[in-house]
Amino acid sequence: MTNAFSLFSALKERIARRDARIATVGLGYVGLPLALTISEAGFPTTGIDLNEKRVAGINAGERTISYFADDRIAKAIAGARFRATSDFAVLGETDIILICVPTPLSPARAPDLTYVIRAAEGIAEWLRPGQLVVLESTVWPGATATVVKPILERKGLRAGEDFYLAFSPEREDPGNHKYDTKSIPKIVGADDARSRELIDMFYSRIVSRTVPVSSLATAEAVKLAENSFRTVNIALVNEMKVAMEAMGVDVWEVVRAAATKPFGYMPFYPGPGIGGDCIPVSPVYLSWRAKDVGSSLPIVDLAQSSNDHAPDLIAGRVAVELSKDGGKPVKGARILILGIAYKKDVEDTRESPALAILNRLEEMGAACDYHDPYFPVMPVTRDHPALAGRRSVELSEVTLAGYDAVLVTTDHTAVDYGLVARSSRLLLDTRNALDGRGVVAGRRYVKI
Repeated sequence: MTNAFSLFSALKERIARRDARIATVGLGYVGLPLALTISEAGFPTTGIDLNEKRVAGINAGERTISYFADDRIAKAIAGARFRATSDFAVLGETDIILICVPTPLSPARAPDLTYVIRAAEGIAEWLRPGQLVVLESTVWPGATATVVKPILERKGLRAGEDFYLAFSPEREDPGNHKYDTKSIPKIVGADDARSRELIDMFYSRIVSRTVPVSSLATAEAVKLAENSFRTVNIALVNEMKVAMEAMGVDVWEVVRAAATKPFGYMPFYPGPGIGGDCIPVSPVYLSWRAKDVGSSLPIVDLAQSSNDHAPDLIAGRVAVELSKDGGKPVKGARILILGIAYKKDVEDTRESPALAILNRLEEMGAACDYHDPYFPVMPVTRDHPALAGRRSVELSEVTLAGYDAVLVTTDHTAVDYGLVARSSRLLLDTRNALDGRGVVAGRRYVKI
């Protein structure tokens, strides 16, 4: 008991002095912003990633995430409080280890904890008494305790006694310039009082506010609740878009007006489907876990199904609009997909509905190209590997006029929408990208 208390007190003192050594496992859209924010708060921080090219770029000060300030990584490296490595051995020298790895869906659309398990196994090799391990990756309620904890305890150390275990769901919103890692409140949860106190104490020195909860499972569930809420409301507004269009009503105007109500309403906007590693994933984890314990979430399941089918509906609508007024069939049509990222102003195609739409249109016989300033070359994606290697076309009057239809799937800020509107034969807009820009659409402009 005395030794356990000494370990706990020593880590508290190191956190208070800001000389606790931190490691983040995973340097993607969650791990890298978090690692930089921690180092900027004064803690010596090491980022671990198995991608050697990414590690080398970070250590060279390159801006590996486009929406970062130009010199943010370079300043962190130059300040000697942050570095990147692919060597898990550094974990033996750290005090707090944060797991920030992907938790995608399997090909069968079920939870896939492969990366979390591998990270936990790597940490277990170097785990020593007195360390705090925090999982940030999205998992189903109970996963930290039943999947991660047993791996970490394989060599005889016990969570809550020899080392500390906590969960804090990531809340990153890539490209959001209003809320960043530091300003977003942080949920912190653990199954024992010491782990909870340590994680709360640590993050209170990093972010504007911490929100302690009673258990690992509660903290895990918070993330799933947040994104299931978004999933249901996105499905709802996309359904309303179709119904209101049939009524002759612009759903975008309706949502903007409804958003003026100061209570009881939150605006969600239509689009081509959902993307990223959160909204398409979290509801599946929650629903899977509900079934596992003998319950169900039919509303969440229905919303998920609706969102999954949104790209097919958009592709079908493109075919309909092409055929109007003596037009041409989708088979043989040349279509330009404007934007392949899952959201504006980020270089991320995970679960991107734009890629699903492109793939579906080509299955229908169309010939598709794309333009995206963030992707000069189409990256390799798990869901659409055959698309890899294609090149973004440059936008010009001549180029745009050569397509039977231009489909706006991602509303990147850098695109010249005036040029697109003037030069397109048929402009189909899933993002209301031209609204409010003072752009006069060309021959045919349709919100879909």
